[in-house]
Amino acid sequence: MSVLNKLFASVAAASVLVGSSLSFAANAADSVEVKLGIVDTHYDEWINTAKNLEAEGIKLTIVNFADYTLPNRALNDGDIDLNAFQHRAYLKSESESNGYDLTAIANTIISPLGAYSDKIKNIDELKDGDIVAIPNDPTNGGRALKLLETAGVIKLDPSKGYLPTVNDVTEYVKKIEIKEVDASYTASLIPDVAVSIINSNYALDNNLLPTKDAIYLDTYGEVDEANPYVNILVARTADKDKEVFKKIVAAYQTEENAKIIEAQSKGASVPVFKY
Repeated sequence: MSVLNKLFASVAAASVLVGSSLSFAANAADSVEVKLGIVDTHYDEWINTAKNLEAEGIKLTIVNFADYTLPNRALNDGDIDLNAFQHRAYLKSESESNGYDLTAIANTIISPLGAYSDKIKNIDELKDGDIVAIPNDPTNGGRALKLLETAGVIKLDPSKGYLPTVNDVTEYVKKIEIKEVDASYTASLIPDVAVSIINSNYALDNNLLPTKDAIYLDTYGEVDEANPYVNILVARTADKDKEVFKKIVAAYQTEENAKIIEAQSKGASVPVFKY
């Protein structure tokens, strides 16, 4: 059974087929359907993109996956045609670990990673013995560790670059305990730990506004092609130059969508494209 079929069988409510709910102007026989995988509950910009593509005979069907581990596998296996949920560092790590042949075809957004707590008001208040939850995937986990280093909580082996692991901690300035969990669980752990480091999409899903509620936000650096935390639209490498994908990129990278992104994220996500 394919990844997508398994997902529909076990988590049917997690998939939202936007294309099927939109009025579609073009004749069905002449239309081209493109399936886009995301991991989010805030995607008005993609709904808007789907509507704008109708007139061009393109039916953009949005498939909402339950967690980060599924969309790249589904894309590589041909169950979907594109995905838009990850930054460059995550794509690189996933491709190297799993042998995926995937390529970024456009930039989308960049979002901060934040530290949240209902026990302390400032990350400097962390004390010896406190538990800090971080995502357990290599890229978000590495980014969380870099956040803790920037905040002065730990020190890391500088040779590990953007993707350190817990084993690369060279000094615990604060003698904390780091708990690695699935990224989707980090928000629910806030009552149980001193600090939880949460991706912006999961923060927003749990009514947390990064720019207001986080006690510390990472500094994601320059918003440019070299930044590993720039989120991307991804295709199979063999299909990266398809004309229909170029039309989707053009329909997405608009001033209208930039405003939608900024409004729905309340400034937590920054559009990373020209229009």
